Amino acid sequence: MPKPKSSTGEKNLISKNLIELRKSHHISQRLLAYKLQLAGYDMDKNVITRIETNKRYVTDIELKALCEVFGVTYEELIDGKASRRSPQNEN
Repeated sequence: MPKPKSSTGEKNLISKNLIELRKSHHISQRLLAYKLQLAGYDMDKNVITRIETNKRYVTDIELKALCEVFGVTYEELIDGKASRRSPQNEN
């Protein structure tokens, strides 16, 4: 059975919002991967690249991890809503 895609044919809904979040916090994909790993999530730079380029589906655990690291809600990550909390350990 084929996996679902968005109405535009993309494999995830967060790619553009993830890029925007990363850039607004001035962190690279590598630094984001490091922060995720410090928080206990097994995500490397390649995973982030594939999510941002829509070459990969995103799991619920990955959504949770990204929300925690950036200090945003699921809705903010998925829909790109503007009200953001302060991110975890912004170094």
